[in-house]
Amino acid sequence: MPAGEALAEAALAEQTASIALVDHHVHGAFTGDVSRAEFEESINEGSPDPVPDWMSQFDSQLGFAIRRWCAPLLGLPAHAPAADYWARRTELGTQEVTARLLSAAGVSDWLLDTGYGPGQILSPAGMSAASGTAAHTIVRLESIAEQIAAEGGPGRDYPEQFRSRLAAATADAVGVKSILAYRTGLGIDLSQPDEARVRDAASRWIGPGGPGRPRLTDPLLLSFGLHAATEVGLPIQFHTGYGDRDLNLDQANPLLLLDFLRDPRTARVPVLLLHCYPFQREAGYLAQAFNNVYFDVGLGVNYVGAAAPTLVAESLELAPFAKQLYSSDAWGPPELHYLGAVLWRRAITTVTGRWVDAGDWSAADARRVITMVARDNALRVYQLG
Repeated sequence: MPAGEALAEAALAEQTASIALVDHHVHGAFTGDVSRAEFEESINEGSPDPVPDWMSQFDSQLGFAIRRWCAPLLGLPAHAPAADYWARRTELGTQEVTARLLSAAGVSDWLLDTGYGPGQILSPAGMSAASGTAAHTIVRLESIAEQIAAEGGPGRDYPEQFRSRLAAATADAVGVKSILAYRTGLGIDLSQPDEARVRDAASRWIGPGGPGRPRLTDPLLLSFGLHAATEVGLPIQFHTGYGDRDLNLDQANPLLLLDFLRDPRTARVPVLLLHCYPFQREAGYLAQAFNNVYFDVGLGVNYVGAAAPTLVAESLELAPFAKQLYSSDAWGPPELHYLGAVLWRRAITTVTGRWVDAGDWSAADARRVITMVARDNALRVYQLG
């Protein structure tokens, strides 16, 4: 790059670093200490298995990003060896590491999905205390259904119970979320089901009750939950794209939601497509095609690490800039909460800075778009503040 050509990127980086992000889809950081093996498992999104002893998850784009960007916050040089990083992390302790990394992320508002691993991670109140900033609740729809089923009882009351519990759970929430992609895939019939059929399906699923928590995989009940959520009127988040091997990736393509998005009832609420990678271009099309559809490239940004500018550039190709949001989708290690912010800030300033230097964008437009995606779009969609 010729001398002076990166001036716009440098100026944008300074401005972007000062923006307080709204992390519109995230989970809590770990509540307690974890072993190095547990830590490495938690920075591998695809596999739930222990990491084989002949490899390390530190030898990945994400692992290298941790050593580059998190190590200095723990008092180590950038790129410190993994063994040194882990020794220093252990010496400082979970509470101190979490406080340093969360506060350094520069996030003003965390929108937390509390439906996965609640005993292992901080609650919204805990995240707020650890970071010194605000935290809000996102309610997972499948968790409400599974609470009802775990308690047993007559399935014929299921529609009323679900609506009642959803109303109570969302009284102080800012949105809801579905993990339909993990349960059946997105390509099921999502038309509004007949309630008599819902009662029959619930009766078969719930049965007499018993130990454990049944897993909701019935397409009819999943569809019912989504339509009940549209009646509440809060934004609805959908997991799409990349995740662990519990889902079939081809069935997590957001294009499979087209019929649901075409339903006039769905148009009543914002629909947020989460993660999207490797379907960021498909998500961009949907965001252009439907006024109520928004998306992010969270999770993917962390895992592609130094390649994040390519992912962010592709997310900016087709979709209106008012339809994109920032997300980390961090869960567990606070390194992920911090890196989501660092890598996204670097990626978007790199991409837009190049366009400004090439004369394709003005610097004023770049600053405005970065602020929109970083926080303004989320403030509007979730009606925060």
